[in-house]
Amino acid sequence: MPRSTGELVDLFDLETIEAGLYRGKQPETMMQRVFGGQVLGQSLLAASLTVAPDRLVHSFHAYFLLPGDPSVPIVYDVDTLRDGRSFSARRVAARQHGKHIFYLTASYQGEESGLEHQDPMPADVPPPEQCPPLADSLAGVMRSDVAAAMKQEFGALDFRFAGSSAEGGTLHDPDHPAVARVWMRAGGAMGEEQAGEQVPGDDMLHRCLLAYMSDLSLLHASLVPHYKMRPEDMVRASLDHAMWFHRPFRADEWLLYDQVSPSASGARGLSFGRIYQEGALVASAVQEGLIRPTVPVF
Repeated sequence: MPRSTGELVDLFDLETIEAGLYRGKQPETMMQRVFGGQVLGQSLLAASLTVAPDRLVHSFHAYFLLPGDPSVPIVYDVDTLRDGRSFSARRVAARQHGKHIFYLTASYQGEESGLEHQDPMPADVPPPEQCPPLADSLAGVMRSDVAAAMKQEFGALDFRFAGSSAEGGTLHDPDHPAVARVWMRAGGAMGEEQAGEQVPGDDMLHRCLLAYMSDLSLLHASLVPHYKMRPEDMVRASLDHAMWFHRPFRADEWLLYDQVSPSASGARGLSFGRIYQEGALVASAVQEGLIRPTVPVF
């Protein structure tokens, strides 16, 4: 996976095969399947390359169909669904080995003014400088080699653990058993000069990067009440993912990811995330994922 912000941005420099058809590169990785956030971000980028630059994505909905093969590139086929006076819509099919592995539908809008309100950012959150790296905070519930691999694979990102509702945790509440908060950002400052020829404007690039980051910890929120289960005793995989972008932000500055899982059942966990920057609610995310125990659960 990308080890630096430059390598991460380079991951979003897609090759154009023909109009509406793109090829995404793969980073070096020890993972057995493609990181879901990579497919999210690259698909969103492919769609954005076919939309007028004055329109930005305001929402997308996606399904993970098959695990991605990290040894070969991914082809992204973009279908133009609509270009109206105010909104544009695109559908992206990601393919490998002649099979669809992922679908994404995204909607775009030009800048408009309108009514404003938002839920406030949680007040009881320690600043990121006082929070440990996420991999360190998970060391007690995962093997040391897995924690070390996580640090290496996601070296381009800075994730800090800001509390959870696990038993004994700072946010423990029997009425809300699955809450987790993290601070996150790209690991280094990012400028327009880092973008390749196939990367759209700065605002769109930051949205692609946030989509990438949003997949790393959201499913974990559904596992918080079950923290005594080791990761190696479970099969975990993202099934679907949706995001809404509300306000401008930068992906290389601190974002608070306030995550809650209202339900887990049928070997699936559902998680919601609110993303804040400097007190502003900038995006929201929802994900359902497979959380299937491989050992008996009593």
